[in-house]
Amino acid sequence: MRDRWITHWEPEDAQFWERSGRRIARRNLIFSIFAQHLGFSVWLMWSVVAVHLPAVGFPFSADQLLWIVAVPNLVGAFMRLPYTAAVAYFGGRTWTVVTAVVLLIPLALLIYCVTTPGTPYWMFLLAAATAGLGGGNFASSMANISYFYPERHKGSALGINAAGGNIGVAVVQVVIPLVIGIALLGAAQRPGLYLQNAATVYVVPVVAAAICAWLYMDDLAVVRARIGTQLSALRSKHTWVMSFLYIGTFGSFIGYSAAFPLLINTQFTGDGQYVSFLGPLIGSLARPVGGWMADRVGGAKVTAWTFLGMGCGTTGVLLSLAAKSFALFLVSFLALFVLSGIGNGSTYRMIPAIFLAEADGLVARGQTQAAAVIGLASAIGALGGFLIPRGFGMSITQTGSIISALLVFLAGYAVCLAVTWWFYLRSPAPSLTGV
Repeated sequence: MRDRWITHWEPEDAQFWERSGRRIARRNLIFSIFAQHLGFSVWLMWSVVAVHLPAVGFPFSADQLLWIVAVPNLVGAFMRLPYTAAVAYFGGRTWTVVTAVVLLIPLALLIYCVTTPGTPYWMFLLAAATAGLGGGNFASSMANISYFYPERHKGSALGINAAGGNIGVAVVQVVIPLVIGIALLGAAQRPGLYLQNAATVYVVPVVAAAICAWLYMDDLAVVRARIGTQLSALRSKHTWVMSFLYIGTFGSFIGYSAAFPLLINTQFTGDGQYVSFLGPLIGSLARPVGGWMADRVGGAKVTAWTFLGMGCGTTGVLLSLAAKSFALFLVSFLALFVLSGIGNGSTYRMIPAIFLAEADGLVARGQTQAAAVIGLASAIGALGGFLIPRGFGMSITQTGSIISALLVFLAGYAVCLAVTWWFYLRSPAPSLTGV
């Protein structure tokens, strides 16, 4: 076991960066993506498994199933706060190992629930809640990687790191439908259906992620900070503004990802598992594009256009329901996924720029506060992953349709657009530059 603490780290120094910084940063980024990718997969695992529960003898209603896919997002949102603080206390490498190992808990509970006849509904909710542990990985990973890269590369690096994690949602929605029809371990819940495989196939990759993080990642001494320094960011209005905007971008991405398979099944005839992965896939791939665009034209401009586009996408979904057109429904939702992915990248690029500007030249303080806000914003933003499935569930229960929920979301995007303009784009220009 080697001491992987790095005590000297100056990525803004061009010579240091070219000599050794770039190589070290890239290595940490690669294995951070690996662990975070699996965290996202475990986090959204129930979005696919829930679709099959009624077919194997668990007669849950549509609203109950949407609770199962929503609870992991609620827990994951709250877990992001301690996960972010843990990086500053334990170090990025050490905490990545811990967060990978604990993913074995939700995997074990999922296997128990689906292989035990008569498992009560509350046990499914508990098992789904532990999947929220995977949702915490994102905050600690993003906070950690933000220290490794210089300001000029931060938007792209954070976008790539986030995309690598986000794409775990798409991968799990492809992998699970493929493996649950194969006899690997245990008995089938019905002929040709082995739901326990959804968790079984992830056990070895999770263990591998923990081992790789221990062997190949590094802890940065500059990451360590007093909790007071991190909490000082809470006094800035921009902390709460950016957290709110992130509900509109990432909250939409993760909420739609969780609900999409069930939405297809409840609104249209057919099995949503076979096309639902397309949304998270293209949304994840769009995230680094958002970071890249923000690096060049400014995160606020990209974010504003994103919210405008998401309003149009939501309108398209509403029109598809009126026309009973699955093609328009699918295209409109895919547009929402792409735009939410771009917005994820642009909003995250705004945070370091805002807090470096507010730090008045105190780079270390700005970086520490930005890392803390990244964690807080990711936690608050992830609440959208709970609110959106629950919004759909309540809308279906009360009206038999998802139209009411979509109208609320449309109004939400309009508010996000107005907030972005007011704080970062209006004239006279705000006091922040480079945002």
